[in-house]
Parts: sequence; C-alpha cells; structure tokens
Amino acid sequence: MTETDEKSTETDESVTEEIETESGTGVAVRGNDIDTDQIIPARFMKVVTFDGLGQFTFFDQRFTDEDERKDHPFNRDQHRDASVLVVNANFGCGSSREHAPQALARWGIDAIVGESFAEIFAGNCLALGIPTVTADSETVGELQAFVESNPDAEIEVDVANETIRYDGQKIEANVDDAQKKALVEGIWDTTALMKSNEKAIAETAENLPYVEP
Repeated sequence: MTETDEKSTETDESVTEEIETESGTGVAVRGNDIDTDQIIPARFMKVVTFDGLGQFTFFDQRFTDEDERKDHPFNRDQHRDASVLVVNANFGCGSSREHAPQALARWGIDAIVGESFAEIFAGNCLALGIPTVTADSETVGELQAFVESNPDAEIEVDVANETIRYDGQKIEANVDDAQKKALVEGIWDTTALMKSNEKAIAETAENLPYVEP
C-alpha cells in the first residue's frame, strides 16, 4: 500500500455514515416531560467513559429502592431488543447531560419518535447519529399502542423522506431541517469530520493572522 492509499484509508474511517433510515422493533415509554434524570439518574454519571451506561437507563423507573423490578417497558423481555423508542411531549427536558442519549444508545436505541423533544437533548442525540423525529399526539399515541401490542413488528423511521412506516401504513413525520441535512449527508459527527479534514484545518489555522505558529 502506498502512502497515499494509507491516508485515504484513514480518512474513510473517520467519516461518519449517512443515516437516511433506521428500522427495528419498537418500545413505548409513555408520559410527558420525562427528563434526563429519569433517563439516567445522576449517581450513574460518575464514570470515566460511557461504556456500560446502558444498563442504568430509566433505572429508578425500572427498579424499587430494594432493587426489585417494576413493570416498565424496558424491563419487558419482548422489548429487550427494541431499537425505536416512542415517547410523548418534551422528552429529554431538564439538565443538558449528554449521558442521557449515551445511555439510550448503549441500550440499543437507534431512533426516537415523539411529540416533541427538549432542544439540547435532540442536539445531543444528533451528535450520536440518533434521529429525533416528531409527529402529532394522535399519531404518536397510535404508534405507542401498536408497538405495545406488536412487540415483534418492524418500525421504519425514514429521515430523508420524513415518514414512519409500520403495519403497512406510511405516516407523515417531521425532522428538523438541520438534523435531516446532518444525518442524510453524514456530517452529524463533528469530531469525525475534524479528523477527516485535519490537513485542511491545519492549513487554515496557519493562515489565520491571530494564531501564533
């Protein structure tokens, strides 16, 4: 392999994937204003990395103080491999902790459909390549009821076309324009983009009059 080939390979590994659709079985978590402390309690944030954080997702909603299991969707075996989360209004409100979407991602969630999302939470999801797609309350309620009754059914979230498909239906959804562009064009991971453009960034920095060499 030539030197040029090696550089090309490194660049390809750093570029994020284009995300046009996500599909999988669904899990519904009902309730408005579910905040980030409910998604991942603060006491589980004392970690150096995000590895292993998924097991603590919705921990206080899933277990009693005596560590007994509650009847929560994330405790039900039929939803254990679900990758599409269906929620209600103002999901992810509260603190701006990035641990919340990190925990969901490590649980296995690839896309979230809801009535609305807290802005910072949606931004943190985008940084992980997780679409946060919105629909009206009636549509979301119907989808929640469907995934509860049909845990093995596939849900397809089409980011590019802003639709959701399930059970032979295609329903209209909404994706923020900036989020849609970032996901579909594969520019949602800014760290990877910087790594893939290190040379250009270095050249730009060298030409800035206020940056000392």
